[in-house]
Amino acid sequence: MNALAKAAATALAFMVVGTGWALAQDAPRSPLGPTQPRAFTRQAPVPNPTRARPVPRRVAASPAVAQAAPGTLEAYVVTPPATPDGARLLAADPLPPAELEAFVDGVMRDAMARDHIAGAAVSVVQNGKIMLKKGYGFASLSPARRVDPDRSLFRIGSISKTFTWIALMREVEAGRIRLEAPINLYLPEKLQVRDQGFSTPVRVANLMDHSAGFEDRALGHLFEARVGRERPLELYLRQERPRRVREPGEVASYSNYGVGLAGEAVSYVAQRPFERLVEEGILTPLGLSHTTFREPHPANDKLPAPMPANLVADLADGYRWTPGGFQKRGFEYIGHIAPAGAASSTAGDMARYMAMLLNGGTLDAATIFGPRAAKAFRTPLRRTPPGVNGWAHGFAVYTLPTGRRGYGHEGATLSFMSNMVVVPDLGLGVFVTTNTDTGAPLAHQLPERILQQFYAAPEAMPRSGVAELAENRGRYEGDYVSTRSPSGGLEAFVMRMSSGVKLDVTPDGRLTSHGQGRVRIWTPEGDVSAGRFIAADGPDRLVFGIRPGQPVNFTTSANGALFERVGFWKQPMTLLALAAAAAIAAVSTLAGVLFRNRREFRETSIQALMSQVQNAQAALWITALLLFLVWVSKTGDVAEVMYGWPGSMLVLASACALVAALLTLASLAALPSVWRGGRRVDSWTSLRKTGFCLTAAIYAAFSIVLGLWGALAPWSG
Repeated sequence: MNALAKAAATALAFMVVGTGWALAQDAPRSPLGPTQPRAFTRQAPVPNPTRARPVPRRVAASPAVAQAAPGTLEAYVVTPPATPDGARLLAADPLPPAELEAFVDGVMRDAMARDHIAGAAVSVVQNGKIMLKKGYGFASLSPARRVDPDRSLFRIGSISKTFTWIALMREVEAGRIRLEAPINLYLPEKLQVRDQGFSTPVRVANLMDHSAGFEDRALGHLFEARVGRERPLELYLRQERPRRVREPGEVASYSNYGVGLAGEAVSYVAQRPFERLVEEGILTPLGLSHTTFREPHPANDKLPAPMPANLVADLADGYRWTPGGFQKRGFEYIGHIAPAGAASSTAGDMARYMAMLLNGGTLDAATIFGPRAAKAFRTPLRRTPPGVNGWAHGFAVYTLPTGRRGYGHEGATLSFMSNMVVVPDLGLGVFVTTNTDTGAPLAHQLPERILQQFYAAPEAMPRSGVAELAENRGRYEGDYVSTRSPSGGLEAFVMRMSSGVKLDVTPDGRLTSHGQGRVRIWTPEGDVSAGRFIAADGPDRLVFGIRPGQPVNFTTSANGALFERVGFWKQPMTLLALAAAAAIAAVSTLAGVLFRNRREFRETSIQALMSQVQNAQAALWITALLLFLVWVSKTGDVAEVMYGWPGSMLVLASACALVAALLTLASLAALPSVWRGGRRVDSWTSLRKTGFCLTAAIYAAFSIVLGLWGALAPWSG
């Protein structure tokens, strides 16, 4: 069963952030996230000892460097922080284009070869100029089509959300929406958020910092493989309405549904379809002619107009890496929740988009949003510890090398991994996108690596441990489960299997996190009892909530969910141990039918009945476990899990387990009669009675744990 858990966790690694699931993990750059299976080796920049203030040498512009209109960023200047001693450049120094290109080329070449990435594109802007705009690899392998940074459209996943927040803030600046007002004021009656036992209404701002309190469900509906399953946004939001599980404002728990709701509110207030609203208010004024929220499908009166034919021809294909090579995936339809992740764009268009963000909402005489929105997108809504994302009105807040603050969003679909980070005090924006499911580590770390190379002083890595932590290892060790999950049912069961995190302390006093396909190491930041940790190899943080005096949960720099400490009955090892015990008991029960001697067949009528019941239970438990193993064996491609959820195998496994659990109630009720038996010659031996009671206890404990995990709900798929 340990192998089973490992296989399940690996196969379902995309289902968390945040998590969560693809669009979810895209967003919060979770250092514990499953999309980052390995870290880059940090390369320290080489300081120039002969100059107190390094000045980049002038170089001829490479063919990949284009120039934007000069002077587009001067209107929005931020005082830079002091530059660390030994940094390659000062904050006021622009990136040297040729050296930037050479550095990025090396990073891209190494990562694409190591992680098997078919194609990628990068754009870097600074001070109103495009410092780098380049494609790498292939947008399509058959027929072969190289990535063109100005033409190849990549799915940018949850970076789409930043367009939605801009559209929302435009309505706020116009006075048609208030951030502190209940979202229900701006929704049609059929979509209004129900109370569901909570007294506080969900407010607009709760959607922007992901604190509305919704459960998170994604499997079977967040992405669609067939356009025939597509629905209008309004219908999707009505049919896939999640439960409210927390009071609004309590916890940031990343929600694609919440962003979809915000997009529908903007559309309802503006009385225009969401796609057209974004086109008219953002894309067309900025000249983003190769960016669209529309998707390729035949014209359909019930759906938004399809993507223009000229853009369809430039779409990059999505790929999955397998031992046999690149496997092409079909188009991922997300139009039913377009505000959360349906955008496709190019590196060239995203360069202009970042320049607009850095310039406070204007570019080339086009004003997309005003000063209030510009300030909002750099003002966290949530009060968080240093180094933890406070959600700047929908934009993620990043702590970057040298302590600088960046803003942006990561994005992931099933096949495309992207990242966008803008750093106002450097006038710098970095966008990177890939078209293969293995591209997340590259997308996540490229912006940090650029800053580390040019604007950060060398650091000694990895950071060392603290002896006090090793002496108090039990304080933080344990199993933790993300709040970003369904409230129950089969999806909750699968998500808890794949999204949990186990924390251990090493002998040298460092904290190790295991889970979601990745291992990371953390060192205490300050007093060990304070519960603050920093990554041994980077700026990411892990911060514990402590009460009273003991850690009960933690959050990461991404702040896309809270990871809550769980007790014995909800620990993965408890489930796996009981599953193994149930399997042994079931096999032993059925083996006893074949090898039991004549004397052991003496029994009372109730014992005879319970023997048949326990034989049936044994067959059901074995069937349930085998069916689950078959289901796990077919989850190698996360897309198949998403599109085929829940699948007949998983439903049948759950149904068998449910019936076996119900039969356990009968076994428990009959225990006194079974143990009492009848006359000595007509009753079970003491050994068999003990075996029956032990088996019933194992089945009962396993049933309780499965019920707590949500596995006994075949109808919930």
